[in-house]
Amino acid sequence: MDETTILAPDGTPLAYRRQEGRGPGAVFLGGFNSDMTGTKAEYLAEWCASRGRAFLRFDYSGHGASGGRFEDGTISRWLADAEAVLLALTEGPQVLVGSSMGGWIATLLALRHPERVSGFVGIAPAPDFTQELMWAGFTAEIRSAIARDGVWLRPSEYGAPYPITRALIEDGRHNLVLGGPIGLRCPVRILQGDADPDVPWRHALRLMEAVESEDVHFTLVKGGDHRLSSPRDLLLLGRTLGALLGEDGA
Repeated sequence: MDETTILAPDGTPLAYRRQEGRGPGAVFLGGFNSDMTGTKAEYLAEWCASRGRAFLRFDYSGHGASGGRFEDGTISRWLADAEAVLLALTEGPQVLVGSSMGGWIATLLALRHPERVSGFVGIAPAPDFTQELMWAGFTAEIRSAIARDGVWLRPSEYGAPYPITRALIEDGRHNLVLGGPIGLRCPVRILQGDADPDVPWRHALRLMEAVESEDVHFTLVKGGDHRLSSPRDLLLLGRTLGALLGEDGA
């Protein structure tokens, strides 16, 4: 496994881990305020290594081992990070595996480079979350704080509060995809828990309905949470990726 950094378009060092192997490979795109050492990324690394498949994971700027500040991040900036990594560190078509925000980034990336995407797996995908799942649910007081101060610290069940910036919200509006058809024509697989407190399953269902591909499967996991990282959920992820790659998914 090769672990090093690559420069983002703005010069920020982006940390990544790359495993050589057969193509099509898989590229993991993590979620908002997560990193490439999470349970799903580690599982996929082992899954691909055991089958000789190429695998790539990375940290967006301001995340994990990458440079930059989290509060300086926007959807456009993190998309640029993902684009730089995909084009520089992979060859040929890849299966994009996007978790939560990574599902939004993967959607935008696939629309930009359809020739480099052979399949799409969304794990609790959260397209348009800055507008639909954040701003729309914020109180007037929170909206005023963001407008006035440029940032609001949002409590998190997963750790310390994290900043929601005015720049993140405003930039997100330039990257919305759920307002009409989404021109993804590769095979699409969506894995979603019905007990997800962060991304309601009906939100993920909107992505399934919007994509133009005719090869789309939506799997709703009873009792599944947002992370979908239990042993049961990981086996489902492996089977799903395996079916797209023509591999044994167990």
